[in-house]
Amino acid sequence: MDLQSELLKSIWYAFTSLDVEQSGKVSKSQLKVLSHNLYTALNIPHDPVALEEHFKDNNNGPVSNQGYMPYLNKYILAKATEGTFSKEIFDELCWTLTSKKNFKPTIQHGLCSQKDCFKLFCLFNLLSEDRYPLVIIQPELEYLLKKISSAMSLDWDETLLEELLSQNVDLQDGMSVWEFLEHLSAGQLLRVESKEAFSLAVEDVFMEMYHNIIKKGYLLKKGHVRRNWQERWFVLKPSGLTYFVCEDLKEKKGEIPLEESCVVENLPDKEGRRCLFCVKTPNRTYEMSATNLKHRVDWVQAMQTVLRLRAEGKTSLHQELKLSRRKQRETLQRSHSNQSDNSEPTAVEASLHSASEQQRETERLEQHIESIIQREVEAKHKEEEKQEREKQQAMQIDLVRQLEEAKEAKEKMTATLTEMEKEVQQQKKRIHELELTQLKLEEALNAQIHARLEEDRIRQDLESQLAEEQAKLAELLLRQSQQETPAVRSQDDTSTKTRPINQQPEESSQPKTEEVPIHESASTAAPPSIQQPEESGHHNTERELMSQSTSTQMLKHWTVQLNRLMKPIAPGDKSEHLPVKPTCPRQGQALTSTEFITKVQTGVGQEKGNGYSPSPPPQEEEE
Repeated sequence: MDLQSELLKSIWYAFTSLDVEQSGKVSKSQLKVLSHNLYTALNIPHDPVALEEHFKDNNNGPVSNQGYMPYLNKYILAKATEGTFSKEIFDELCWTLTSKKNFKPTIQHGLCSQKDCFKLFCLFNLLSEDRYPLVIIQPELEYLLKKISSAMSLDWDETLLEELLSQNVDLQDGMSVWEFLEHLSAGQLLRVESKEAFSLAVEDVFMEMYHNIIKKGYLLKKGHVRRNWQERWFVLKPSGLTYFVCEDLKEKKGEIPLEESCVVENLPDKEGRRCLFCVKTPNRTYEMSATNLKHRVDWVQAMQTVLRLRAEGKTSLHQELKLSRRKQRETLQRSHSNQSDNSEPTAVEASLHSASEQQRETERLEQHIESIIQREVEAKHKEEEKQEREKQQAMQIDLVRQLEEAKEAKEKMTATLTEMEKEVQQQKKRIHELELTQLKLEEALNAQIHARLEEDRIRQDLESQLAEEQAKLAELLLRQSQQETPAVRSQDDTSTKTRPINQQPEESSQPKTEEVPIHESASTAAPPSIQQPEESGHHNTERELMSQSTSTQMLKHWTVQLNRLMKPIAPGDKSEHLPVKPTCPRQGQALTSTEFITKVQTGVGQEKGNGYSPSPPPQEEEE
């Protein structure tokens, strides 16, 4: 069977599905849409001029007057080229059009899934007879069921099919694809242990028969450059031998073209490898290793079969097997008809009459297909428009929702930015206050340093004055002692001269007194004007020292406070500060910057007026 005949089977299903009213006619708009989809699926350049010319408006219309089949054969099927399009995508398009109308299983969750039904639909068209309406006869149905059972590693039970045919006599002449799917999904044709095993078996048979995969499996292949052995997944088709990294067929590693000049032969064991064989092409030799001898024999026979098909110019093994089975059936029918020719001399006339009837039936069927395809295409177009509108509405609702979410997020962001700006302003204000406080503290520190320097200068002046007064006092005492010594001596001489005259009366009338040394009396008899500067100098020195210690303590205290204020304050800083001992007259409170500056300026003024630093109050001395 050629490519056009295979494509026409799927198109027939799509055309009949468009005839919703079963009137044998399809509207022109539906046929236009169907033709456009066929152009796209078959990868054929669109010819809108020919399409409009063929479907031009007239009284009778294109279906009844010109017909759709001539246009289909001339502008679509004649331009289809094998290898330029995917036949599976083309069949899936036709299946989508026809399954919505015709496939309505009585069992909703039967044995066959939607994917399995599509694959069985393709296999049915492959094995069906070349007459319309399409049916599959009993021998081909048995062949397909045996292939599926063999893929599940089960023996096919033919009693199920015999019981079904005995109950439904109409099925003996042939079974439509919808009847086939209905009975198979209900479990009336096969005994299946699990749905998963059945799906895998259908997939294997589909890949073998529909995609012309003669054999597939893992083999070890020797590299051409590195000469090492790698395991690859091989797929053998009539077009050639392709190998992949693994069986998912995602990463293709190479392809071995199988031509008429290629040779497949066995190799002896070597390099620790067994079951070796090679494929010799005009360009290079490919060495491979199978797992055992049986696998090697199967692979070699399969490759030799491909080489035979290429030599005969055939592209499908299962098409060849189908034709051979059909020839055998025709030979048997011919032998039976030859035996009945003697009893029926009018068989030739009956065959001619049946041929004319079949021709008329074919023409009527073509018209019916055209009308059905047009209606189905229009219905599909309306459904697609409805789905597109629903999709646009859903997208619009989604966009509105996203816009509202964006507005809410924007409002939240604006509120957050406002709060952050307020916090920034507060922090700037706080920093400004801290800078002012820092300036005041620096001024107070400079004033304190100036006061301390002034105190040091006054203390040095007092010390120098004290040293001068002490030197003067010592010099005065020395001079006084020097002046008193001659006077005492002269007085002693005078007393010794007058002593013998009045010694006894004086001794008897006056008590005895102890003699005081001249130096001690002189020292004790020092005038108060000399002792007073010495005492005042010591007192001033003590006051200066006490004032200096107090100033040092206050300087240290304000230095610590300044260092703390110079520390950057982060937002929300809750660090605990050490308590500060009060060093001012205010009980339990610290002096403000203004009070401290006033106090220091007052102390400096008093020091400049008095010439020395006054003593601190009792409270400051206690602190």
